[in-house]
Amino acid sequence: MSMFSLLITHERFRYRPTKQLKWQLILLFPWFIPLVTYLLLGPRYLQHWPTFVGATLINASIGVTCQLLLDYITQRIADRYPGLRQTGQRLFWLLLSFMTITPLFILGPMWAYDHGHWFGYVYIPGTVTRILLFNVVVNLISVGSFESVYSLTKWRENMLEKEQLKKINLQSQYESLKNQVNPHFLFNTLNSLSSLIADEPDRAEAFVDEMAKVYRYLLQTNRRSDESTDGELTTLTTELAFIQSYFHLLKTRYGQGIALVVDVPDSALPCLLPPLTLQMLVENAVKHNVIHPQKPLTIEIRADADSRLLVRNNLQRKTTRVLSNQVGLSNITAKYRLLTQGRANLNPATATVIVDESPDYFTVSLPLLGSG
Repeated sequence: MSMFSLLITHERFRYRPTKQLKWQLILLFPWFIPLVTYLLLGPRYLQHWPTFVGATLINASIGVTCQLLLDYITQRIADRYPGLRQTGQRLFWLLLSFMTITPLFILGPMWAYDHGHWFGYVYIPGTVTRILLFNVVVNLISVGSFESVYSLTKWRENMLEKEQLKKINLQSQYESLKNQVNPHFLFNTLNSLSSLIADEPDRAEAFVDEMAKVYRYLLQTNRRSDESTDGELTTLTTELAFIQSYFHLLKTRYGQGIALVVDVPDSALPCLLPPLTLQMLVENAVKHNVIHPQKPLTIEIRADADSRLLVRNNLQRKTTRVLSNQVGLSNITAKYRLLTQGRANLNPATATVIVDESPDYFTVSLPLLGSG
């Protein structure tokens, strides 16, 4: 990637001076500019006040212009390589930029001093070498200080994001578990089981097996999140297996009033998504829509060519108002937002949750986060 391509990447980028630039102007320039000017002009710089004032103002203007340009490029490079895993690339472009631009701002004015005989300047062999070596040291300090502050800030942000994601995961698991163990759900589930035991013992046994799988998955997901951050994501294969068990409970209860259509190619099965995402969306569809054999609720789970998972249900809203705090969709959206921020290879523009409601369908489009 060329320097020019770095400058034109991200059209919406707006430059704002960084705090580091402000501190450099306050702490670095008061001694850096006089020192460089003294190396350039020698003792005359301190002995002749018009020379001191004029040369200081000229060199300070050049220095400020150079620092503004470097600060702008630094922000563009950090914007292009923002992740902690991209430290090597970021350092390479920063050092290349500083070592390329600063000599131009040094050699150009020196040429003007020499050809214009500004302030009685006389070329002294070795002056250019001393100034350029001093500039290399200053560049290394500047890049090193920027990268240290930047990496520390990013590390703190990543730690905060992980804590936020863990909190959201725990909240979503709590909501799912609470919905499964609330008296209403348990009553309906046990009522369905009771009706099967006497008349259809084989179906009752299958029902108990699927019910055990549902609760086992909920508890395992909660334990993984407690032990490490690996519980942030799970494979689509695992989620679909869980949703089949969960849907078995719904199917037993509602019979012909509900249907599930899964159309996912094998290539999408290793892809990743936050655990319990599908369960939240299925539960949301059941909660807000009429379920009746004459008006079956159909829930579709499909994968498209853009590596997105579509969860859609036909709309047949209940006439009575259903209390909803929107926790499910909010948690899913927040999870993807935090996961996107924590992964440098994800584009926030494509890794977003899209909710679309038409007169006939309610659709949620989820990004699949690559293979494990």
